[in-house]
Amino acid sequence: MTQTHRVGYAPGVYDLFHVGHLNILRHARSQCDYLVAGVVSDEMATQAKGKAPVIPLTERLEIVRSVRFVDAAFVETVPDKLETWQQVRFDVIFKGDDWRGTSKGDKLERDFATVGVDVIYFPYTVHTSSSLLRKVLDGLANSA
Repeated sequence: MTQTHRVGYAPGVYDLFHVGHLNILRHARSQCDYLVAGVVSDEMATQAKGKAPVIPLTERLEIVRSVRFVDAAFVETVPDKLETWQQVRFDVIFKGDDWRGTSKGDKLERDFATVGVDVIYFPYTVHTSSSLLRKVLDGLANSA
């Protein structure tokens, strides 16, 4: 009997690390044998979100690496997830369910179907997000 070793990949910016990030990583680790967290570079995050992360990449990487559910952390520097897959070779990718049913989620599913990678969605933590935290911090900075 052969045992399969399922490698999971959980990409994210992981800026202003909060319980939503922790939940994704915890749930992801429960679905695989080895979890790689993909930490998006500052340049890629700026390109995707239009703003640079508050926390620099080296610090975000150290935070994510320190989470007990994470076996390894990888700096994601290209927008194409299939190119990332070529480097990391994971069996399943985890995304927040805010991607489900969207054009980018549909593309992700189509792309990964070609290489046999499963896409698993987890509930997005609506009440806490880095965007919301950033908005609050920006408001505090502007009123100071």
